Amino acid sequence: MDMQDAAERADEMLDSVLAEIEPSVRWVHGPTTMGSCTVTRRRTVMTIVSPQRRGSFLGVVDRFWQKSGYRVTAINSHVDAPAIFVRTQNGFQVSLTVADKGQAHFTVDSPCVRRSEVADSTSRATAFLDPEAELIPRPNIHSDFWSAGAPSAAASGS
Repeated sequence: MDMQDAAERADEMLDSVLAEIEPSVRWVHGPTTMGSCTVTRRRTVMTIVSPQRRGSFLGVVDRFWQKSGYRVTAINSHVDAPAIFVRTQNGFQVSLTVADKGQAHFTVDSPCVRRSEVADSTSRATAFLDPEAELIPRPNIHSDFWSAGAPSAAASGS
């Protein structure tokens, strides 16, 4: 396996977990980074996940990962910044972290593989990201389900 193969496998893992979340959430690509023999793919959820729904969100992801044969390596049960870390049978490390304003971040780190060029992901993001933006903004898409109980972006002035 080379870095491109690993990136494609990471995209498959990210696509499958995001497809499992119902109702669906909207997301954008985070930066792809490469080490000397590893590649990391990222997705950032732009749907607001309210504090009241974070447990459900993490539960859906955790159950899918366990059903997929991933082994949980760590859980952070911090109320404002929960996270799940898992490892696949072939050495990929996968995580879901919830950060500021309930923004969820998915990350897949490959094991050490053969060095190669890595193309951009061919998975189509489901949320719009301004191509001029230097940073991914905080979550700004309301979901009747996932954002339940959270103030809307317009109401909070952000």
